[in-house]
Amino acid sequence: MSEKTPKLRTALDGIPTYKPGRPAAAGGPVTYKLSSNENPYPPLPGVLEQAVTAAGAFNRYPDMACTGLMAELSERFSVPVEHLATGTGSVGVAQQLVQATAGPGDEVIYAWRSFEAYPIVTQVSGATPVQVPLDSDEVHDLEAMLAAITERTRLIFVCNPNNPTGTVVRRAELESFLDRVPSDVLVVLDEAYCEFVRDAEVPDGLDLYRDRPNVCVLRTFSKAYGLAGLRVGFAVAHEPVAAALRKTAVPFGVSQLAQEAAVASLRSEAALLERVDALVAERTRVVEGLLGQGWTVPETQANFVWLRLGDRTADFAAACERAGVVVRPFPGEGVRVTIGESPAMDLFLEAAEGFRKAL
Repeated sequence: MSEKTPKLRTALDGIPTYKPGRPAAAGGPVTYKLSSNENPYPPLPGVLEQAVTAAGAFNRYPDMACTGLMAELSERFSVPVEHLATGTGSVGVAQQLVQATAGPGDEVIYAWRSFEAYPIVTQVSGATPVQVPLDSDEVHDLEAMLAAITERTRLIFVCNPNNPTGTVVRRAELESFLDRVPSDVLVVLDEAYCEFVRDAEVPDGLDLYRDRPNVCVLRTFSKAYGLAGLRVGFAVAHEPVAAALRKTAVPFGVSQLAQEAAVASLRSEAALLERVDALVAERTRVVEGLLGQGWTVPETQANFVWLRLGDRTADFAAACERAGVVVRPFPGEGVRVTIGESPAMDLFLEAAEGFRKAL
């Protein structure tokens, strides 16, 4: 007699598996991990102490409403508490956004290549992903994204700066885009890397959301703030959207340790800015080094660089690993390289130069 297996949702068929950046091999020749967009610095001053104190109450549930963090975010960004929602990193909030807006028969638009979680959270919700290719400069093609809107479109992700290319959409074109998106379609400005932006023409999404009820801004503590391991992100949106996000959140999803660390991080802004400035300076050095070697490098405003390598991607990643750094390959497309410690970037530049000379 044949055994039956549990029936699972057919919407899960064909969903890609999220692939995290591969870690450095323990005890092996690899020294530096540049495959995940992590901050190489330790927690900001005062954060570890606050987290250790919070750890003493692990036997208790966290504050499900994230009251202290919400109040701190409200003051820091001059937004009403009612316009805030938290989640397990910005990717957790992104999944809440799709769950709140889209289901079977609905469509979610995003650029491609962009953040690889977008197709996953879309398909998990049962909605249909609509991928719009980046333009020849590796930038969001907003006109093509507008043309992709149908009566079934419920949500549009705009990753700015874009992961993994680091490219940006500037104010005039983004405002023109937002003005033409139907008012009943939610536009999510995913600004996970906004602290690294130095282009004055790149808008702060919070300025755009304030008078646009269909705009939501997504932020995280994982990148510039260096809390990737604690999983805390947040969204800023008008009250109906924010309320829906709080409904779709996993109860007690953001630990008390994460909440306290995030508050302490917000209160350590001077040190944050100093570290971000150092990473931006290192980014400039790396880009200039690559350009000097003859590589084509899209202008990046994030904490990583992108090299489109096509069928040479795997070989390049292997060459970097032999040199002592792990990068993030996207097979057949290119590699993303996180800006890390200067010694790591020296090794990467040496590997890139050797690879190019061998072509």
